[in-house]
Amino acid sequence: MIEFRDRGARGHHRGALVDARHSFSFGHYHDPKHMGFRSLRVINEDRVVPGAGFPDHGHDNMEIVTIVLQGRITHRDSLGNEATIGAGDVQRMSAGTGVVHSEVNPSGDARAHALQIWIIPSEQGLPPSYEQKHFPAEDRRNELVAIATPDGREGSVRLHQDAAIEIARLDEGSVLTRALSPGRGYWVQVTAGVIGLNGTEMREGDGAAITGETLLTIEADTESEMLLFDLH
Repeated sequence: MIEFRDRGARGHHRGALVDARHSFSFGHYHDPKHMGFRSLRVINEDRVVPGAGFPDHGHDNMEIVTIVLQGRITHRDSLGNEATIGAGDVQRMSAGTGVVHSEVNPSGDARAHALQIWIIPSEQGLPPSYEQKHFPAEDRRNELVAIATPDGREGSVRLHQDAAIEIARLDEGSVLTRALSPGRGYWVQVTAGVIGLNGTEMREGDGAAITGETLLTIEADTESEMLLFDLH
């Protein structure tokens, strides 16, 4: 079964500094029908004007993954980490027992476009930790590449959960197939372009929850990019 989540049905918060879309219930957007999917709790798509962002705020007991699609984001946290995340970078912060952090667009003239993803960890009260890695666009062209996994395989960042995130950048006309494991759930999020997912069109911002399927066929109608979440 594939349940599609239309981009226009997402929660939307548009302020003077940040334009945010929420695939699942988040903040002032409360949607009891869309509280997450398995251990995937949040997918927020944020567009941030130059010099703006999210000031110091706290989290605990959550795996927070940031993927920058365009521009740059500067991260600071109470663990002493300070880093600039650019396009192709993936950051994982385990909030664990508690961490305070901020994210700001450091540019003077360009918007930043990023995804913030929350995954519920398999254990509560873990020590907070931080990790960041770069995944060149050419390495993920027309194939799914693991960027976050429980064991850090293939150079991915490490999640404290039986979950994985894969990314692919697709040339127009390319086709990918992905075998699926029984009992697991999958989520597809389109981050650019237009694809066909088992014959159904999906555009930038669309998502889909997948259960009980054995095979995904992904056809790129345009140059596209997508994420695949593999969830226990």
